[in-house]
Amino acid sequence: MGKKIGRFIIQTLVIAVLYFVLTYIANEFQLANGLNFQLRISEALTVLPYYTPAAIPGLFIGCLSANNAMNLPMSDVIFGSLATLVASIVSYLIRKKKFLVPAAPIIINAFAVPAVYTFLLGFDEPPFWRSVIMVGLGEMVTCGVLGIALMLGLEDYREKLFPAFKENKEDGQSENAGEKKPDENKETTGE
Repeated sequence: MGKKIGRFIIQTLVIAVLYFVLTYIANEFQLANGLNFQLRISEALTVLPYYTPAAIPGLFIGCLSANNAMNLPMSDVIFGSLATLVASIVSYLIRKKKFLVPAAPIIINAFAVPAVYTFLLGFDEPPFWRSVIMVGLGEMVTCGVLGIALMLGLEDYREKLFPAFKENKEDGQSENAGEKKPDENKETTGE
């Protein structure tokens, strides 16, 4: 039990730091925030709930820290980070459909970020729907394209990086956490 908690904490912290650093790098190129076109490469990490529930707090902490460090408006720090938290939870819940995992952050962030700036901060430009499209396109690139590329790249290393996959296999569960295989040793009735 202690080993699993330790692993969870380490994975959470590593994911948080990765998100923070990747957002910082994107911000240096002025790609990490804004309503015209936002291309946070850190958003590729939003596929990690497929592998581990530790990604949920990791992505939230990383996003909260990065948004705060970039001196974004407090409503964006809070609600943008909460959008990442909700997207992470939804991604984890739909992890049985591997290639749908990036859909949650794409859809949630496409609407949440423009909503914060339009309705909470009172920005008139760009218009809400244009912002939804632009943020959504950025999320499609980072979560969709880069996120799926990350998933494909992690395939050969997932049992080493995320040992829960291996443990689930040994416990009679499928490769994807939470998905059980039928018990092959059960006696069949009528024979």
